[in-house]
Amino acid sequence: MGIINISPESFFSGSYVPDDQIRCTAEDMITHGADIIDIGARSTAPGSRIISVNEEKERLTAALKTLDGTGITVSVDTMYPEVLEAALTHDIHMANDISGLLNPEIAQLIADAGIPAILMTANQTPGDCCNFEETMKSLHTVTDRAMIAGVQSYILDPGVGRWIPERTPEADFEICRRFQELSVFDRPLLAAISRKTFLGSATGKNPEDRLAATLAVTAGLVLSGAAMIRTHDIPETMDLINVITALQAA
Repeated sequence: MGIINISPESFFSGSYVPDDQIRCTAEDMITHGADIIDIGARSTAPGSRIISVNEEKERLTAALKTLDGTGITVSVDTMYPEVLEAALTHDIHMANDISGLLNPEIAQLIADAGIPAILMTANQTPGDCCNFEETMKSLHTVTDRAMIAGVQSYILDPGVGRWIPERTPEADFEICRRFQELSVFDRPLLAAISRKTFLGSATGKNPEDRLAATLAVTAGLVLSGAAMIRTHDIPETMDLINVITALQAA
């Protein structure tokens, strides 16, 4: 899954893609091995500028227009029903809901559209679990929400990242170390760790210089059962996956 951020506020400035480059960037990612493109219009990093739901909707629909008719498989990263409803008038194939269906309205939209979803841990707000045990409990809650709403096809995201100020790097490393335990849910698992803050805590590097750290952790998550990798760096991640596949075939 290739990441296209159309939010200038993103924690990783190198991931921002202006409207006139979205189609070219998406096509390049597909050429280099991406199966799906995830487009997000809002930064959720602590301290980033908060935008209105309407601004998010306008940004996202403008981006989706550039990809209509291309045949590219597109996921939209939003937790607001108004934004998803507008996105559904375009060629989209998946919803990435970091709020884990907290809002019954977005749950109903996903169920009615019959599209698969990525559902992240969320109790009262996205990513508000502070350790592995809380993450497991929250994922159980998310699966219950999906069952109640009738969302049948979904991938679980354990929510690695500094979503709330209280979150520590150790909490993220613990999830990565124990990733294989998440197989108890019998659902595909998303690894979304690309260039995130906990990697900087171990390396002392900013997001622009965290590619090697990202690939190191990604390798472990692939070996631990990740079904989908969400990344800013498609060519390098494809090399990693291809080498691991070759090693496992030997």
